[in-house]
Amino acid sequence: MHEQHLAGFVPSRVRAVATPLIPDIDRHNLPTLPTEAVEHGEVFTRRWMVDLILDLLGYTADKDLCDVKLVEPACGSGAFLVAVASRISTSCRAHNRPLGDAAAAVRALDLLDRNVQNSRTIVEKQLVDEGWPAEETRQVAAAWVDQGDYLLQPDADHRADYVVGNPPYIRLEDVPDDRMAAYRSACSTMGGRADIYIGFYEVALRSLTPRGRLGFICADRWMRNQYGRRLRQLVTSRFSMDLALVMHDVDAFEDQVSAYPAITIISNKPQGEAVAADTTRAFGSAQADDFAAWCAGNEGASITTPSFQAARMPHWFPDEDSWPAASPARLAVLEDLTERFRLLEDKETGTRVGIGIATGADKVFLTNDDALVETDRLLPMAMVRDTTSGTLNWSGTFLVNPWTAKGDLADLTAYPKLAAYFEEHGAALRKRYVAVKQPQRWYKTIDKVDHSLTRRPKLLFPDMKLTIHPVLDRGGLYPHHNLYFIVSDVWDMRVLGGLLLSKVAEAFVEAYAVKMRGGTLRFQAQYLRKIRVPDPSSISEGDRAALGDAFDKRDVNAATEAALRVYGLAELPD
Repeated sequence: MHEQHLAGFVPSRVRAVATPLIPDIDRHNLPTLPTEAVEHGEVFTRRWMVDLILDLLGYTADKDLCDVKLVEPACGSGAFLVAVASRISTSCRAHNRPLGDAAAAVRALDLLDRNVQNSRTIVEKQLVDEGWPAEETRQVAAAWVDQGDYLLQPDADHRADYVVGNPPYIRLEDVPDDRMAAYRSACSTMGGRADIYIGFYEVALRSLTPRGRLGFICADRWMRNQYGRRLRQLVTSRFSMDLALVMHDVDAFEDQVSAYPAITIISNKPQGEAVAADTTRAFGSAQADDFAAWCAGNEGASITTPSFQAARMPHWFPDEDSWPAASPARLAVLEDLTERFRLLEDKETGTRVGIGIATGADKVFLTNDDALVETDRLLPMAMVRDTTSGTLNWSGTFLVNPWTAKGDLADLTAYPKLAAYFEEHGAALRKRYVAVKQPQRWYKTIDKVDHSLTRRPKLLFPDMKLTIHPVLDRGGLYPHHNLYFIVSDVWDMRVLGGLLLSKVAEAFVEAYAVKMRGGTLRFQAQYLRKIRVPDPSSISEGDRAALGDAFDKRDVNAATEAALRVYGLAELPD
């Protein structure tokens, strides 16, 4: 790689390895990807947007671009190639090099021959317009652009200092089975119902030379949903997520599409500083120049304008489960808290997050009749409706409990009323999957009762709520499966309850959780586990008292004020 291109980079933590060749599949006899599917996946990027991506990558004409390799995996009609050709032209003149020296500087592919020919034509025209001889431009354009499937090319063809583009959006059902099998074999990140663009990310990342960079404009759903998990894992384990610029409301494409696009810049180097940014409808060409200038400079940790917000963070988020979604300023705060504090669920403090019992037949196993079966076979249950006021008000629901304190199923011969009740509902109980699988245990609930949980103080969280809603059970009730719970060996549950009542704790859940219609949040275990908390012993007596008092009074503002002090924050940005 050219010396100027390497300036400012540090040695790579891990060298990317080539994608393994596809086993037992004949690449040359795969079914053709339907033309309508390919065209459906084409979304053409505006020129100013292409220039922004190239600027953010550092692919600029002041460098000797003949000495670096740029790959465009799906060139379409040449939107990126026109801008690349212009920059290479300027670079050649600045460095006194003939255009022919750039013949190996670009490799662009497309599945459709029509797109290949169009791209060559548009590159030729751009270079001729900039004063290069027609025959030389024809040779260069032919060398740059070829027909092929990027995901199934030999590995040696991919090595790149820069990979840029707008990967195709093609649904799995539009790809023939054999070709999809080849894609999955070539791209280990394409699990589940992954869109084809996941494979483009993987192959591009693995192709990067040390310090190489990827710049895509693409749907951002892979950053949060299940099918993007393997790709997130690849990025967090081996690359640096340098920038995520969300552009959901920006007119970035020639056609109107609902693609939820974002620009991502990822480097083949250890994770370093990252920029999180979001845009408004006012973001256009001039604003893109301002954003690129801010990214390249050292003027402030954050910026807010009418068209974009951005914040610099020391690192990107380390988890592959899901990356948070929030304003750039709030993401920066969450990343800072992630860096400085431990996870809520922690073996050192014995703090655990769990979910209440699933029975598989609530109509049978739940009752309000305290004389239905033997008294010691009735376990008081905490239900969502018991938590509505913020104070636990038991409504009298019991679990008809088939489990002993030792964790075994009760012997029905020892409990005639229990046996008679279960036999009365035997047909329904035996039809359940859990009973079909273990017919001799036909009266078990899906989950086993942990009797020690009943006695322990615990914080209860309804699954769905507009705001975070911890409720204290001092001990005595067992949670239903629509309630999540937190227990701890160390925390004073009132103090922890005050911390979790605060807007700081809610910000973690809001950034990661699925939002339902009307803004309702899901307070499930995987989202509660994202919350970061201080060491309980580090909280001053005054703040402990303030958090406990705020929790007792259900005073969210007071809880948030105390939490901000505990976390060392001046404010929680919107």
